[in-house]
Amino acid sequence: MAVKRHGLVRRRRALGFTQESLAEALGVERSTVRRWESGGTSPLPFLRPRLARLLHVGAEVLEDLLTVAPAAPSSRSERLGHALRHPSGVDLIAAAEMRTAMENLTRRYDTVPSATLLADAGQQLNQIAFLADAAPSGRVQRELRSLQADASTLMGQLIWDASQRHDHESARTYYAQSLEVARHLRDRATEGHVLLRTCYVALYGANDHRQGLELALQAARTTRRTSHALTGLALLHAAEAHAFLGEHRACERALLGAERRLGQSDGTDAAHELFTPTHFGRLAGSCYLSLGDYGKAQRLLEDVASRMQGRRKSRAIVLGNLALTAIRLGDLETALGAFHDAVDELRGTRGGGGITLVFRAARELRPWRGRSSVQEAHDRLLQLMGAA
Repeated sequence: MAVKRHGLVRRRRALGFTQESLAEALGVERSTVRRWESGGTSPLPFLRPRLARLLHVGAEVLEDLLTVAPAAPSSRSERLGHALRHPSGVDLIAAAEMRTAMENLTRRYDTVPSATLLADAGQQLNQIAFLADAAPSGRVQRELRSLQADASTLMGQLIWDASQRHDHESARTYYAQSLEVARHLRDRATEGHVLLRTCYVALYGANDHRQGLELALQAARTTRRTSHALTGLALLHAAEAHAFLGEHRACERALLGAERRLGQSDGTDAAHELFTPTHFGRLAGSCYLSLGDYGKAQRLLEDVASRMQGRRKSRAIVLGNLALTAIRLGDLETALGAFHDAVDELRGTRGGGGITLVFRAARELRPWRGRSSVQEAHDRLLQLMGAA
């Protein structure tokens, strides 16, 4: 749907809300917020006082934000095209269009192969950087620089995942670019997010668990006064680094800190959309798997796997960890069930983290390699790789 209430959209974004997080804070569906912004419907009277409080505006200003603008003389694509031809005249509406396009790419990340998104993401990053360099100083340039940092982070994420978590150098290069912009803007939330993404490369790619721990703790310190969500997520990954290092007590302390922080996150948190209800269980289950507490890991991972919807790459990682847990408990039936479910998720997404874990599970299934059910699992994995 075309946006008509541009003031409402700008106010929502200025406070760090996505359509989804604002809808959650109001107790409505995301499609409801989308219809408000498109001018298709208006908030019901009983919702308006709460919406005004969330947006930090009075009733009169809210009415102004809900005024439907007349149709623009040109389409959104024409507006962006005009901005690219005359970059010094780029405005907030063109920047908002680019933000929406990038958010659409981000939403697709967990459901399609990352390689299919790289061309669009690269083109968007180049356009954003071009316009940011040409824009006059002020709100428009700041918004474009902020968008440039987010787009660079997304590119690093896509390249690393598309390479099956092998191309550390390219990912780190994009993250370094994003970090430079975030620090220039003094945007602590974006800086913390980039540090956390860099931590993932150390922790899950290079297997440098000590460096991963240092980066996770740096991210937590950076965001402690800015975002409960980011601080909590950073502490979750610090807990996993401690688990990889065999530091049981430090791991559990970090988990407690993460749980407390994540419990304080709400729709006003600038990074609330990065956190999902299954995040804690996913990481805690992985921690206990690394620490050898397989019973606790299995309970957490089974619960999370049953509750995850739509996030296919993330669910493949959970199922891969569940397969490993069941193997180490000697529960072959559960292990094979989780293994096959993980392969099903990976067939449409080819997420690097999930593929790494199913290969590890396949290696640990070798003691049962004489069984036809295990041979079938290995064959499915080979078919998955052959379909690349």
